[in-house]
Amino acid sequence: MKINGETHYLWRALDHEGEVLESFVTKRRDRKAALKFIKKSMKRCGRPQIIVTDRLRSYGAAMKVIGNAPKQETGRWLNNRAENSHLPFRRRERAMLRFRRMRSLQKFATVHSSVHNHFNQERHLYSRTNFKLNRTAALAEWRQLGAA
Repeated sequence: MKINGETHYLWRALDHEGEVLESFVTKRRDRKAALKFIKKSMKRCGRPQIIVTDRLRSYGAAMKVIGNAPKQETGRWLNNRAENSHLPFRRRERAMLRFRRMRSLQKFATVHSSVHNHFNQERHLYSRTNFKLNRTAALAEWRQLGAA
């Protein structure tokens, strides 16, 4: 992502259902940043059984430091869930005409992931009536949270 002409990186952790667990923005994409992100997400969500990543070498180096190297999986299509989770975020980023500061990107990424998780009903898994019921329940809960 570009912020004032400088490249920044958005790290995201997802569970097996595609829900965003953690978002983290850094200026670099090295072992130190990967280690910080992995520790932060493991502290919040616990130790995973399997960690699927792309083939970036800094992930492997960070996993060796933590001791999770045997749990890491990399493959050609294994990372598709993470890559596809970026799409709604990218769409929203384009609509907002980019970000000005790293802090505003971090705040937006955190809020966007929680809202997306709340309303992501996985339409392809349900019939239309069940989908409408689930969406109505999510919207009612959202309105109740907003009123409080």
